[in-house]
Amino acid sequence: MQRWDRVEAFVEVVRLGAFKAAAERLKVSSSHVSRLVGQLEQQLDTPLLYRTTRRLRLTEAGRVYYQHCRHLVEGLHEAEAAVKDLQDRPSGLLGLTCATTFGERFLAPLVHDFMARHPRLRVRMHFTNRRVDIIDEGFDIAIRMGALEDSSLIARRLCERREYVVGSPAYFTRIAQPHSLSELSRHRCLVGSKDHWRFDVDGVRREVRVDGPWHGNSGPALLDAVLKGLGLAQLPDYYVEEHLARGELISVLDAYRHGDTAVWAVYPRHRQRSPKVRQFLDYLVEHIGETLPARRDTTTCPPDIPP
Repeated sequence: MQRWDRVEAFVEVVRLGAFKAAAERLKVSSSHVSRLVGQLEQQLDTPLLYRTTRRLRLTEAGRVYYQHCRHLVEGLHEAEAAVKDLQDRPSGLLGLTCATTFGERFLAPLVHDFMARHPRLRVRMHFTNRRVDIIDEGFDIAIRMGALEDSSLIARRLCERREYVVGSPAYFTRIAQPHSLSELSRHRCLVGSKDHWRFDVDGVRREVRVDGPWHGNSGPALLDAVLKGLGLAQLPDYYVEEHLARGELISVLDAYRHGDTAVWAVYPRHRQRSPKVRQFLDYLVEHIGETLPARRDTTTCPPDIPP
């Protein structure tokens, strides 16, 4: 058991980046954590960390040891959580991360409804447009959009997500609507978080690099710019559907719209048996359609799709 305490202390120091933070997580003193890590290095007869006054860095041996041991620690925590969840009622801390606007508008209300049903559950939500490494950063679930990268994570499809190229009626009084991808070079393209737009051409995905007078990483700001006639933008359906229905925006290049932009929940394989993860995902699949705007057309999404 003493050896396990040393391993757990080392893994938490690396994961949190500081002895003090690890001590707070383990509810012991910083000196005790430092002593445990030192004893582990003596036991292995090799240094695991480079220590300076400003930061910690892994040695090569430390990096290899951490990659092996972090899964053991995570497995122990999952085993403890499984015992606590024997009654199959969600409890403990559920960590979620999601893109900012989608998280604030659509995910958070469902999380709050789920919490109201399960008062033993605590939630940590982190909304960011940065792609989060959910294993290294300690999250249970990430909500991701579009085509998924190959990974060891399990993916569950939540709902369809379509992207439209749109412009305002005022903008199209100044320049004709495009009917082919080659015509985009003559338009003022408003650039969001990516400088390329995705399309399907005869069933093959194609990316077109775009540029224009506006660049930003905020979906609501991009929507405001296109509504005010500053140019064209490619935006997801939940931004533009209502404006399309009211005639405030016009969708163009619909024949080239690509179809691989679903909304997914991804999670580590060792989380799939956790009641809080399993039941929350079931709840999301059942209710996420209630928070999204009415769609121009609907497609039923199967509950589980392999990545």
